[in-house]
Parts: sequence; structure tokens; C-alpha cells
Amino acid sequence: MKDYVCEPLGNHHDRTQFDCGVSVLNDYLAKYAKQDVKRKASAVFVLVKRAEPKRVIGFYTLCATSVDLAELPEEVTRKLPRYPEIPAILVGRLARDVTYPNAGSLLLSDAITRCVRVASEIAASLIVVDSKGEAATCFYEKFGLSRYRNYLIGCFFQCRRQRNFECSRSI
Repeated sequence: MKDYVCEPLGNHHDRTQFDCGVSVLNDYLAKYAKQDVKRKASAVFVLVKRAEPKRVIGFYTLCATSVDLAELPEEVTRKLPRYPEIPAILVGRLARDVTYPNAGSLLLSDAITRCVRVASEIAASLIVVDSKGEAATCFYEKFGLSRYRNYLIGCFFQCRRQRNFECSRSI
């Protein structure tokens, strides 16, 4: 990833050229991402080439959330506190430009690394991914995330088990 950097979305990033093939995600980046950052609704991080720091190759969003303890599988809840809601970090959106098919793994790696780094400071026990569709869910499962039972958000895993998560894929 030495030729790429993941950084907070800034005014200098060109969001208009980004195309992931999903109009809702393209529109989000172009029209709403800066508003979400400004309103503290979510943090938006973009992947750019060091040589082309304005061109957005991909992005993801992070925000705080909680998960209903009763909705989690027993093998997970055994190691969690017995509160009705468990603090978590939500990866709400993750998309990569169609011209960079392997950038998704770099984005996910950065998102997970960032979540694990701050989880001890903000006391999050889980990382939750709002998976959009079966193809996206399969992508996340390749990286060790598991599906919820009877829960709307698709995938999760415990931060403690992912401290050494590293993505070996490259663009």
C-alpha cells in the first residue's frame, strides 16, 4: 500500500469522477459525504494514489453504533459484557472505483486497522459492517467477518481477535 494512502475526506478530493457502478454510493460520495463529516454523522475516509492525491479510488465510512446483545450468537456473547447493548464501530459504506477492482481489500484493511486502533480508546467491542447485498457479504466473509442471526446488519467480528488483521492483497 506504499503507493496509496487512506485519509479523511477533504475539500481537495475530486468526488465527481468516482464511479463504483452503484449510483447510490456514487451519489453519496459526490453529494452527501462532506455533509455527513461536517455534521459528525460519520467519518469518511478516501483511498488515493500518492501520485494523484485528488483522485478518489475508493472510500468508506465509520461511525459509532451499538448492537443488541440478544441478537448476537452465543459464541460471541460469552466474552462480552452483559449489557443490553454492546458498543461497536459501524463500517456503513465501502466502495471502490470500477477501474480498481482490488482496492476493496485495501479499503477494508484500512477500515479494520483504524477501528482496532481506536476501539480501546472508545470502548468498542465489535466492528459491524452494513453489508449491501449478497456479493458484498461474500466479500466481507472472505476476510473473516461472520453473519448475524436475525439481524439487519450483515457482518461482525470481535476487535480483540482482529488486532493482527492484515490484508495481503494489492491493487
